Amino acid sequence: MVRCDFNVPLASGVITDDLRIRLPIDTLVWLLDEGAAKLTVCSHLGRPKGKPDPKYSIEPVRKRLNELLAAQGADTSQVELLENLRFNPGEEANDPAFVATLIEDQDLYVDDAFGAAHRAHASIVGPPAHLPSAAGRVLAREV
Repeated sequence: MVRCDFNVPLASGVITDDLRIRLPIDTLVWLLDEGAAKLTVCSHLGRPKGKPDPKYSIEPVRKRLNELLAAQGADTSQVELLENLRFNPGEEANDPAFVATLIEDQDLYVDDAFGAAHRAHASIVGPPAHLPSAAGRVLAREV
């Protein structure tokens, strides 16, 4: 499981700056090159207030992420980007039940979300309590 910060600016559903999607590509490609069979990537996008809102769908991010990974020769079928974490009220509430859902079938946790690392949200503080964890290249560089 890799927590990224894909909270990018959108205008009418179009990404206006993809820097936050480009930054963790090195981490994701490295994990795949080192033998990760599958990566579950997750992020929040905007402030949908704990319920699904099409305005904050992660779909534009998913499309751009796949383009960037493919350009690096990565097999995009090995990377699953979950829908916006903040569509679930358990994310901001750090709900243990939501943490359990996130880490189900996960072996390791990599935090590469520097912009969100200070938050006590389920996807940030929950997984390290249950899984071997590491900082991704973006987080390590920023620290």
